[in-house]
Amino acid sequence: MTTISTPSGSLDRSGGDGLQAVLLDMDGTLVDTENLWWQAEVTLFAELGHRLTEADRAHVVGGPMSRVLDYLIATTGVTLSAAELTVLINQRFVDLLAGGVPLMPGAERLLNTLGAHGIPAALVSASHRAIIDIVLQSLGAQHFAFTVAGDEVARTKPHPDPYLYAAARFGAEPGRCVVVEDAPTGVLSAEAAGCPVIAVPSVAPIEPGPGRTVLASLELLDLDLLHAVVAAHV
Repeated sequence: MTTISTPSGSLDRSGGDGLQAVLLDMDGTLVDTENLWWQAEVTLFAELGHRLTEADRAHVVGGPMSRVLDYLIATTGVTLSAAELTVLINQRFVDLLAGGVPLMPGAERLLNTLGAHGIPAALVSASHRAIIDIVLQSLGAQHFAFTVAGDEVARTKPHPDPYLYAAARFGAEPGRCVVVEDAPTGVLSAEAAGCPVIAVPSVAPIEPGPGRTVLASLELLDLDLLHAVVAAHV
């Protein structure tokens, strides 16, 4: 059996049909940052004279920033450019991160379990590199073989590019890489890449479907389920 050594273990390239890697979203999946993103957007737009509501929140959860800003600019009519708003929202979010980032229930246990059993893991986020590097200080970079940021791929979520890139970097088959996501945008990205998905909704609801398992919490996610969803997918 040929293996690739990574910081998270060894990748099975034996040509079998088992689990090869786990690809994890960040915001709302491993860390409780969706509320912070929303707070950054709400307070900034309030200062600009525009009130955002919970109805707006359903449209912006899960990013990416380009899609979020397209929606917010069209909805509010704000005169600032997308580039200007990106800088302002990211800076406000960074300020909110100053006190540290709370992990989602079950996140630490899941990451430790993957490491203990030698299952390679990658972080695949629509957030920009600067944001990911800050969050990793709380989350722990040692848990991941590598991380993929939204500003490092030609097309970010909901396009399949981030997850296709991560699978290719592992030398893995997308159908043998389980994606763990919290938002519909990320689920669409993973499914377009051909990956089986375990969804743990944070804000917007996600319905079960073919190749998609929906859980109420990461605390319900274990190794048996990871292997089972790959076995059912391939």
